[in-house]
Amino acid sequence: MLSRWLHERAVTQIDQRREAVAKITSAQGLQARRQYIRERMTRALGGFPERTPLNARVTAVMDRGDHRVEKIVFESQPGFHVTANLYLPKSGRGPYPAILFPLGHEQGAKAHATWQQLLVTFARKGYVALAWDTIGQGERIQLWDQDAGESKVVRSTTEHTINGLQCLLVGDALARYTIWDGMRALDYLLSRPEVDPKRVGVTGNSGGGTHSAYLGALDDRIQVAAPSCYLTSWKRLLETIGPQDAEQCIPPMLADGLDHADFVLAFAPKPYLMLSAIRDFFPISGARETFAEVQRVYDTLGMANRMSMVEADDGHGYSGPRRAAAYKWFSKWLKNEEDSAPESPAPIASEEELWATKSGQVATEFHAETVFSLNQKRFAEVRQGGATVDTARQMTGFRRGTQAPPVRNYGTVTAAQYRLEKLVYESEPGIRIPALLYVPEGSGKRPAVILAHGEGKSAAHTKAAEMAGGGQVVLSVDLRGLGETRTESGRNGSDWPRYFGDFESAMTALLTGKPLVGMRAEDVSRGVDLLVSRAEVDPGRISAFGVDLAAAPVLYAAAFDDRIGAVTLERMLVSYESIIRGRLHRQQWENAVHGALRHYDLPDLARWMGSRRVRLVEPVNGLGRAIPLGEAKQRYPAADIVAGSPAIPMR
Repeated sequence: MLSRWLHERAVTQIDQRREAVAKITSAQGLQARRQYIRERMTRALGGFPERTPLNARVTAVMDRGDHRVEKIVFESQPGFHVTANLYLPKSGRGPYPAILFPLGHEQGAKAHATWQQLLVTFARKGYVALAWDTIGQGERIQLWDQDAGESKVVRSTTEHTINGLQCLLVGDALARYTIWDGMRALDYLLSRPEVDPKRVGVTGNSGGGTHSAYLGALDDRIQVAAPSCYLTSWKRLLETIGPQDAEQCIPPMLADGLDHADFVLAFAPKPYLMLSAIRDFFPISGARETFAEVQRVYDTLGMANRMSMVEADDGHGYSGPRRAAAYKWFSKWLKNEEDSAPESPAPIASEEELWATKSGQVATEFHAETVFSLNQKRFAEVRQGGATVDTARQMTGFRRGTQAPPVRNYGTVTAAQYRLEKLVYESEPGIRIPALLYVPEGSGKRPAVILAHGEGKSAAHTKAAEMAGGGQVVLSVDLRGLGETRTESGRNGSDWPRYFGDFESAMTALLTGKPLVGMRAEDVSRGVDLLVSRAEVDPGRISAFGVDLAAAPVLYAAAFDDRIGAVTLERMLVSYESIIRGRLHRQQWENAVHGALRHYDLPDLARWMGSRRVRLVEPVNGLGRAIPLGEAKQRYPAADIVAGSPAIPMR
């Protein structure tokens, strides 16, 4: 249900964007679109850091006869070290055309064999080519475990998405760091006397294709682009593999009316080659749709020869057919030559042979800055005061209902002290909330509680029965994406559910401009609408109880809906700040609000409840571990803080 509903919401925005792009019929229209794309992308990224000295140095040189490889370290931000390899030709005369080569996520980082084959071939063909380790890879592991001698997590994409949530909470995208690394890599490349600054191209595969698209869209110094195995369309992505890691998602991209084709339009009408694989997991149908859309614009401007697409009947990777097409494309536009000469095998060095540091890690070599440390400095820089509950309401997109929701009854079960009604209510069109209504024996109006558990209402049954036995009407609910409505994306065999829960739903919601936690808060408020409509309920005595993943939505609902007279929050995340202060976090993407920490934190929601009662039971940090009660009391001075779970919440 949730996946389908989010997909429909996204497609509506995608279709609106397509209608806008279809109106581009002139150079002026394209220029206006380019400005719009760059403004929206830059704003969503959080802007870029100040350009500071690169402090670049060559740490070693490998002479290989027909080319040489320099090992380089530079600082894209002060103390944020980037390790790179520069491939230089030894034949012909400079200044040479240059290739910026951002990396994909494959093992080996800049030492990956296919990347070396490409880079060596470019050097042999008379280009200066630069590849650098992106964050989380090679010599730039961000979550370096000194004892284990490796990252604390399995994949670089997991590192990206752990850092990505921390950045998102302070209002930035992780790509702010990765794109800036690429822009500073280009700064270094253009500082070299061997390079002709008027002849610069960019290409890369997968995550490198992503950053080829990003850099081409945002940096005018690049004259030719050829991303491989990335460009598709958001519509087809959402139908297939869904949102990828945090560096490949820039919320609120869909709400801003942007799609993959916009990366090309921001570069147009300069020469652009889409390199695609028919059997890629990035859907070829989406790549074809994107190509058709941008090709129409190039055709309209009379520059059809500058836009091309090559499809190879193979899978994900920078395969031989795509490499050959890239060499030919760059030679045409950067050298004004035809190049169909095949590549010859390149010498493949080990990771260690290509290290630019002695230890193989900037974390140990320089005690360097990381995204984690820079993000905390960024938090101190951008946090603002003076936010109100209306600020949070606007940022979450929360809307309160105006009447009782539509309800369907699926039967009644009679127990010793209560009757149990099985209900489904409609929170909004397309979203149906399974619920159990526990009605105590007796007559007259009773106090009521809406109960939401992160594992769903089945996990809350014992607690709900105790409450009903104590005389309260209890509405136990499965908020969207929880319990019976949990999406399959939250239960797969990778390490992502362990760290990120239902990342696909959470990220899709953020991309469409409304966070999942705000949607779930609406589900709680609509449950209050249902309780108010019941004859058994005293509308002046309604409270709410949230457990685990459902606790934050309950707090949001209580801050926004003053009919909720009191809340109990069991094992709730104590604050968003605790996520950015800990190097690791788990299961928190579903509670994320883009830029929340610039304006407010969860304790502010409790403060905005005023005199209404707040009880926190065993509050937890970003890893889900209980924090000292004294620390919780400092954050929630007016709340009751308890260590154990109460059998019955306050009434």
